[in-house]
Amino acid sequence: MTMMTPQPLDQQEDEEMLVPHSDLVEGPQPLVEGPQPMEDNAGTVENQASDEPQASRFTWTIENFSRLNMKKLYSDVFVVGGYKWRVLIFPKGNNVDYLSMYLDVADSSSLPYGWSRYAQFSLAVVNQINSKYTMKKDTQHQFNQRESDWGFTSFMPLSELYDPNKGYLVNDTCVVEADVAVRKVIDYWTYDSKKETGYVGLKNQGATCYMNSLLQTLYHIPYFRKAVYHMPTTENDNPTGSIPLALQSLFYKLQYHDTSVATKELTKSFGWDTYDSFMQHDVQELNRVLCEKLEDKMKGTVVEGTIQKLFEGHHMNYIECINVDFKSTRKESFYDLQLDVKGCKDVYASFDKYVEVERLEGDNKYHAEEHGLQDAKKGVLFIDFPPVLQLQLKRFEYDFMRDTMVKINDRYEFPLELDLDRDNGKYLSPEADRSVRNLYMLHSVLVHSGGVHGGHYYAFIRPTLSDQWYKFDDERVTKEDVKRALEEQYGGEEEVKFLPFDFLSYFLFCLCAYVLLFLQLPQTNPGYNNTPFKFTKYSNAYMLVYIRVSDKDKIICDVDEKDIAEHLRIRLKKEQEEKEDKRRYKAQAHLYTIIKVARDEDLREQIGKDIYFDLVDHDKVRNFRIQKQMPFNLFKEEVAKEFGIPVQFQRFWIWAKRQNHTYRPNRPLTPQEEAQTVGALREVSNKAHNAELKLFLEVEYGLDLHPVPPPEKNKEDILLFFKLYDPEKEELRYVGRLFVKSSGKPIELIAKLNEMAGFTPDEEIELFEEIKFEPSVMCERLDKRASFRFSQIEDGDIICFQKQPPPEGEETVRFPDVPSFLEYVKNRQIVHFRALERPKEDDFCLELAKNHTYDDVVEKVAQRLGLDDPSKIRLTPHNCYSQQPKPNPIKYRSVDHLLDMLVHYNQISDILYYEVLDIPLPELQCLKTLKVAFHHATKDEAVILNIRLPKQSTVGDVLNEIKTKVELSHPSAELRLLEVFYHKIYKIFPLHEKIENINDQYWTLRAEEIPEEEKNLGPNDRLIHVYHFTKETAQNQVQVQNFGEPFFLVIHEGETLADVKARIQKKLQVPDEEFSKWKFAFLSLGRPEYLEDSDIVSSRFQRRDVYGAWEQYLGLEHSDTTPKRAYAASQNRHTFEKPVKIYN
Repeated sequence: MTMMTPQPLDQQEDEEMLVPHSDLVEGPQPLVEGPQPMEDNAGTVENQASDEPQASRFTWTIENFSRLNMKKLYSDVFVVGGYKWRVLIFPKGNNVDYLSMYLDVADSSSLPYGWSRYAQFSLAVVNQINSKYTMKKDTQHQFNQRESDWGFTSFMPLSELYDPNKGYLVNDTCVVEADVAVRKVIDYWTYDSKKETGYVGLKNQGATCYMNSLLQTLYHIPYFRKAVYHMPTTENDNPTGSIPLALQSLFYKLQYHDTSVATKELTKSFGWDTYDSFMQHDVQELNRVLCEKLEDKMKGTVVEGTIQKLFEGHHMNYIECINVDFKSTRKESFYDLQLDVKGCKDVYASFDKYVEVERLEGDNKYHAEEHGLQDAKKGVLFIDFPPVLQLQLKRFEYDFMRDTMVKINDRYEFPLELDLDRDNGKYLSPEADRSVRNLYMLHSVLVHSGGVHGGHYYAFIRPTLSDQWYKFDDERVTKEDVKRALEEQYGGEEEVKFLPFDFLSYFLFCLCAYVLLFLQLPQTNPGYNNTPFKFTKYSNAYMLVYIRVSDKDKIICDVDEKDIAEHLRIRLKKEQEEKEDKRRYKAQAHLYTIIKVARDEDLREQIGKDIYFDLVDHDKVRNFRIQKQMPFNLFKEEVAKEFGIPVQFQRFWIWAKRQNHTYRPNRPLTPQEEAQTVGALREVSNKAHNAELKLFLEVEYGLDLHPVPPPEKNKEDILLFFKLYDPEKEELRYVGRLFVKSSGKPIELIAKLNEMAGFTPDEEIELFEEIKFEPSVMCERLDKRASFRFSQIEDGDIICFQKQPPPEGEETVRFPDVPSFLEYVKNRQIVHFRALERPKEDDFCLELAKNHTYDDVVEKVAQRLGLDDPSKIRLTPHNCYSQQPKPNPIKYRSVDHLLDMLVHYNQISDILYYEVLDIPLPELQCLKTLKVAFHHATKDEAVILNIRLPKQSTVGDVLNEIKTKVELSHPSAELRLLEVFYHKIYKIFPLHEKIENINDQYWTLRAEEIPEEEKNLGPNDRLIHVYHFTKETAQNQVQVQNFGEPFFLVIHEGETLADVKARIQKKLQVPDEEFSKWKFAFLSLGRPEYLEDSDIVSSRFQRRDVYGAWEQYLGLEHSDTTPKRAYAASQNRHTFEKPVKIYN
């Protein structure tokens, strides 16, 4: 399952995304930050649903809606299918300017681990004036611990919801309906795909279900699999760098392994990083790119041409003149065919449409070389079809009217047998080989479940073309019948019948939760009814694969181990054996103890390189896996064999974790302990009860460097470890250990330490005790003349020493003593700085300290950039989960230290983003920046201005600032500031209003000159709103869509529409021919009332003020000729996607 955001497509599909709700806090959320693409499991469970669904409708009446001041609001709990549900809304939007609404599992926090439930549901806001305008959206989802709520972040625009004339709020009351149908689901926690079906699935990396479904389809074309196996690879190839080897490895594991197979090697061979694995792409596009890449990799090998042999067909494009003897033809190849779904009931209808003849006549005549312009016929006919026919269904299309991609969920049928020779070969060109029988059997159905903004992919495949179908849904493979594979993937609508509402369950729940309240409840439940309802099926076929009957035996061939290169078999069998060893190792772990043995050699190797604090990293020392029942004395013999240290020369110390979180050798094992078993000794030494026993092996050496028996140790003896610090080299290293008497003094060790360090015997040295390093470093000077007992020195303590540092103020090194060096090591941090406008690229790195202050950090960055004023640097922290900048920059001196900038929940980042500002950040934070579009009185183009003023400034100050930046029609022109939203004017800002609370993120701020005629309104004049609009049909309803720039217009008493039209045409400078096509209407509550030229316009507008008058306006109906956004070349690519790329 992935974290993409699917969108169930109804008539509003371009306006919203279907997501699990999120407060958009930083951290691991169901909704991933950044270009996230999302994939849901809406389709993963529907084919395992058993029994008829139980369904009910819940109605929620919310009073005083506009006065709700909470961010989110839950409904009462209701029960459907024995489960507790509730509706969650965000009355002011979940960080968007839309009502956000979700269905939530009410008791998710108390449900057992691994719970899940599947529901089809719709959410609606009832239109209380006219029910046919009720806003309703439906979807399906598998609810689980990670996604316990699901729904629509952009359910409907807040501007429509809160418009009192629209009918969604009546008497400040909002009515919400939830239709919920629940299906019980089979438990797959212990499901074994291999055992149940003979096949295994593919693991999902995050959003790779689209790739998994395609790979399963290709794998189950045996001829293709055999060709992949025969692509030349060598034992020196690395799967992560070789697409052929990675694909061979993947196919081998699918064929011979017992559990689901990972795809990371393959995606790494594509050159993809983790971000690519979480970006959902189009399966059709991946199919083309992958086949092109494999075709290229097969060139010059024994399998060259395999892709063409399997998938390549040819068609002929022709243009034939009707009245003269002229015909133009062009032969083209194809690897797949794009078939229309919209307006076609089945595959045959799509093929009919594909070869449909187009007439070129009138203004569209064909230029036939020497014959000039001629009436002609244009079309396509097929020369030959491939053995494996891939049909891509155009479920995603671009809606030019709405300027967005939409998903076509219409019912679309496809047959088990496809006869492309039907009707006497009407799809074939004259030169086609009629001896080839183009009869095909359906091999696989790739399904997309979800909407235009994401969803889930899976595949139905019958690998041997038998009657048995299988569903390949990421890791899970299940047996399915033909109905599941065909009819249920046609799309269209599905009717759900209600069962009687389970009032007993509801009663028991209410009794537990609201005992006192329930006593007052009536014995009916007016929130429910049992009316049947329909759901659009968002799971439907997206790609079909057919195999020609005459080529069946060739395509569905045997593939066995002899087809696999020997080096590949050896490599993969070894991998499988290692995996099996790990499994056995894990299964037998309770019988063994891991003993980690640290020695002086480990301390010398690690201190000053891998570690600086404490003595050793236990994960990097030699470890032994020993049966718990083995006597420890026998284990010592194992050690003797490993290290060459005879048993009698070994002495083991137990490590202990101290209260200050350091880890030191604590005491030697006693003879009685060494006589115990390994398991018993571990339990004595290990309070954490894990499977490890950590020991330090003490070995003493004589003058001849051979081991000698360890010295006797009594209570007076203390084992100390010594580290030497060199300030010149900034180097710390381990130099050895010594036994000392607790009554002794450090000064007595000076000569010995100088010898260990290689100093002269009389070198003056300073000693420091390393006490702790968490949460801060504690390293204190050791009094050389005080006894070890007085200084509280004990076994396992660490003494650091160095040459006598120079007097304070005369230092020539960065860190003159041990404490300053350890403080540096503890806090040093390499930080990667990136320009905020280039968030993927490192610009430079700086070595900083975690305890550097805010000023320290910006000063270092300014120095690196050659900037004189560090206060012009603004930093933004990094989100470790989305790998993107966080939305809000760091305010001036709002954090104490560098570490505060880098911490993201329980992770520490090493990335910061920077900006260089044109003014100091403290000044900028005291200013408000507004983005204002200035519309000149006579020029068409608007000028976008960024106005920066102190937060306490007024709208009048903004307008005065604008006057200094733009060209006015005359020096004394007066300006006003408007709030425009969805091509309507909602507000004229008063000059005295403070700008601090003005929001320019969601509303457009427009400044314009006030026309002279508006300054001197007569007593009977009206100032009205004038908006452009078009009409479109959706849900069998005519809806008004506004576009373009709205404006005000003065109308005079008794003025006819003809007079008003003349002034509007002059104002907008519209040519006569175009203007003659415009219609004019009075609109109230979104309903047009068309006007005649003789109508008195002022009689329709009775309101004198323009504040809040946007619901009544003069509408100009004409086609929208404003430029649309560029449309992607791929008809089926989702709007959020990057193109699929395979880099290697």
